[in-house]
Amino acid sequence: MGDQDLAGGLLEEQGYQLTGKHSAVKVCYWTTKALTEGRHCYKGRFYGIESHRCMQMSPSIDACNLHCRFCWRYQGWEEEDTMKEFDDPATLLKKSLEAQKLLLSGFGGNPNVDRATWEEANRPRHVAISLTGEPTLYPMLSEYLRLCHEKGITTFLVTNGTHPDALRHLDPLPTQLYCSVTAPNREVFQRLTLPAQEDAWDRLLESLEVLRGLRTRRVIRHTLVKGWNLGWEEQYAELDGMAQPDFIEPKGYVYMGRSRQRLTRDHVPEHPDIQRFASRLSELTGYPVVDESPESKVLLLAKDPERRWLPGRAPSERKVPEPEGPRLHVIAS
Repeated sequence: MGDQDLAGGLLEEQGYQLTGKHSAVKVCYWTTKALTEGRHCYKGRFYGIESHRCMQMSPSIDACNLHCRFCWRYQGWEEEDTMKEFDDPATLLKKSLEAQKLLLSGFGGNPNVDRATWEEANRPRHVAISLTGEPTLYPMLSEYLRLCHEKGITTFLVTNGTHPDALRHLDPLPTQLYCSVTAPNREVFQRLTLPAQEDAWDRLLESLEVLRGLRTRRVIRHTLVKGWNLGWEEQYAELDGMAQPDFIEPKGYVYMGRSRQRLTRDHVPEHPDIQRFASRLSELTGYPVVDESPESKVLLLAKDPERRWLPGRAPSERKVPEPEGPRLHVIAS
């Protein structure tokens, strides 16, 4: 059995539904919580996403050019450049929707799941292209986005930012584009993300310049690992200034999955650590801190707080409930 077959078997054991040779769907933790407990992902709190109607998928499960120490996914079997073989986008979307419905079928008989909510969940309104792998290595990404939008499905695309040409040529653009900036400088980037290409850092800097000119909702995410990349606020602020995104999300590393083989619990920051980082970053960038999710250890900085909601998902229209328990104080800029 080859590495790819072995990894595919491991993915299926972990709840992935393979939708092609190089693609998969998996029910998100927060989709499950939304169905069974009425709790929603921080993206619901920040932007208006309905977690029960979100489909988490990847068109490139076996393609990634970074080997981030904090990544919870299986590593070691990926192609590290643009995919030479890939799944057809129309078939991919059809099979992804079918897979999501199949994966959700078991919730239909759960007495803790509201029937109407479950029926809505079977009709995804949103797709998070972020499950595993680097999606910009999928050559038909633009066509896949177009097909999603034609079905009225909004798209959140998460990229590691090392393929600026792919970002330049996206047409249409995703509803919201995340670029992960997980290091303040070249040295930390090399040690933390273990890139396959020597020029990966330079590519990331180029992508930040590209991001600046893209006419869609743009987010910079800083995944922060204690003892590795937490701090250096001035350098992160310079990188954020290159991209001038609409939003910045400082988020704490979570000790889970395969990352436990590379890091320890000592590398997990506390929420106050992320608050302090966000407060200082706010001072340096001029982006106010407008919200936070202590449960997910993430804060939201917004260039224009009034534009944080997805189109048609203003606060008065949202179904997303407030999280349970006391809410920590949001630090003003």
